[in-house]
Parts: sequence; C-alpha cells; structure tokens
Amino acid sequence: MKVLIFKDNYSKIEKSGVGHAIRHQERALSKAGVETTSDLHSNFDLVHINTVFPKSYILAKKSIKKGIPLVYHAHSTEEDFRNSFLFSNLLAPLFRKWIIKCYTTSNLILTPTEYSKKILKGYGIKERIEVLSNGIDLDFWKSKPNDREVFEKKYKSKGKKIVISVGLYIKRKGILDFVELAKRLPQYEFYWFGYMDLNLVPKEIRDAVNSDLDNLHFPGYVSSNELRMAYSACDLYFFPTYEETEGIVLLEALACRAKTLIRDIPIYEDDFEDGVNIYKGNDVNEFEGKIVDIIEGNLKDLTEESYKIVEERSIENVGLRLKKLYGEILNVGNRFSES
Repeated sequence: MKVLIFKDNYSKIEKSGVGHAIRHQERALSKAGVETTSDLHSNFDLVHINTVFPKSYILAKKSIKKGIPLVYHAHSTEEDFRNSFLFSNLLAPLFRKWIIKCYTTSNLILTPTEYSKKILKGYGIKERIEVLSNGIDLDFWKSKPNDREVFEKKYKSKGKKIVISVGLYIKRKGILDFVELAKRLPQYEFYWFGYMDLNLVPKEIRDAVNSDLDNLHFPGYVSSNELRMAYSACDLYFFPTYEETEGIVLLEALACRAKTLIRDIPIYEDDFEDGVNIYKGNDVNEFEGKIVDIIEGNLKDLTEESYKIVEERSIENVGLRLKKLYGEILNVGNRFSES
C-alpha cells in the first residue's frame, strides 16, 4: 500500500494546525509500515487530502474519476472559520458550501472528534465519516530535566511564574482574553507563541498584540523543540479557544504534563471533566481566579489524569487505525455512504 499525502500550498500552512496534522500523518503511517509520498507523478494506491484549496478539489475529482480511492480529512468547519481573518464572518456561509463540495468528493471523510463529526452531519453530508484524532507523538512531546532553566535563560524570566498559550493571532483562539488577563495579573509573565500577519486581522487584534504591557510577550513562531520546552517550563498552559475541531496544541501541552486551563466549550465536554482531568473556565473573571489558584497550588495537580487522555491518541494508535481504514476503502473500491 502506497499513499499520496497531498501537500497543497504546504509552505503557507506548515505552521498551522493542518500543517502539524500532515506531519503527524506521515509519522503515524511510517510507524505503521505504510509507505507515503507527496509526489503526484509517482505511483500510489490511495490519495489523502487535508486542505480545501482549489488544487485539492481538482485532485480529488481527478482521483475519483480515475478510480483511485480518496480520503478527505475534514480539519475545517464553518464554525472554526468564523472570527479568524478579516471578513471571515462575511465569507463563512460561502466557505461552508465550498468545504461540503470538497469533502463530499471522497470515499471516506476523516475528522478529529465526535464534535466535528456532528457538525459535518448537520451540514447534510451523507458520505461515511469516521472520527480519528490527529494524534500526538509521545516520544517527542515530553519534558526534559533542564527545560525550565533553558527557558528562563532565553526569555529572562528567572524567578517569575509563567503562563503560555499557542496559536495564530485570531479572535477565535481567545487572544483578546489572554491579553486582558495579562493586564489583570501583572505578577505573572504571559507568553503567546505563534504568529500571523497583522495586516490580515481586525484592528482589535492588532491593538491587543501591540499592547504596552511589561509582562506580555509575543515570541512569534518557534520550532517544535522550543515549543516543547515552553510547555515543559511553564507554570500554566492556558487555552482560551472558542472553537476547535480538535486542538493539536492542547494535546502537545498535556503530553508534556503542563498544568492546563481551557475554555468550557462543547468539543471538550465528553473527554474532559472540570476538576477531574483538567480545569475549565467560561469567561475572563473565572479564568482569572483559576489561573491564580492553579499556579499558587490551591487546586489539585491534574497533569497525570490529563496525560491518560493523550495516551489514547498516540501516533502509533493513529497510524494503525489509518492503515485499517485505508484497507477498508481499497477493498470496497467504490464510494459508499453510511446508513
């Protein structure tokens, strides 16, 4: 079995969650003994597409026409497209029509969570949809003994309590709340890792990123190894996102056993229970209190309980499941729908 992992406009998305997902797929399939390629001119048995650019759609149509089985990975929904870029809310209904057009070309649609599957089914999609986590490489995402020391030296934060978050500079990720909390809690250092061209975001986001706060830092996009160090070194990983299809960065943080606080949103209702295996909040006031209580040790450390969740999503397990699903559609050979 040889699979084409199509990397449409990869240079533009490699720093995004979809870019991370593609790399996870390649590692997962390698561990499962499945050969992959990104060369359109090579021979392959199956096509796996992760993007919704025009070239991706054209390849999907050509693949089906040639009788080559196709897997479409649904990383995006209308819901998580909103509150992202300039004019994203205006364009959201058109984006929804487009992704439906893309996803329904396939033999099989994959999506990371039951929550995102429910959204896609709500669009009226009848094709088979399977839930499969983007996965996490537990061999890589783990703490090292000197991470805190290295972080403190690099960012000149010795003796300070550290709160981090990771994501693009978009409203949906909760960046406005992050900045507000940095204002309210000057005793802690706040670091937002990730980057986005500020010309592409609304003025309120530009103003937030340019806030004149001594304890607020935007290091930009960093390597995976440096991000791993940040998760390990921080006193709290804060994930105030309003909408996700999975949230790879959350899995990374939990794998590094970072104390974590997330927004209480529907996607995390089933797997995460507040005060049992993670901490959740609903608004800035609640976040403020829980940040202090977690960092100062007033709340129980839940990192081991959180780690059990990511263990189930190991890249080895994802690779084996992908291999099984590929085999199913290769054997069927025709499009099919769920009953």
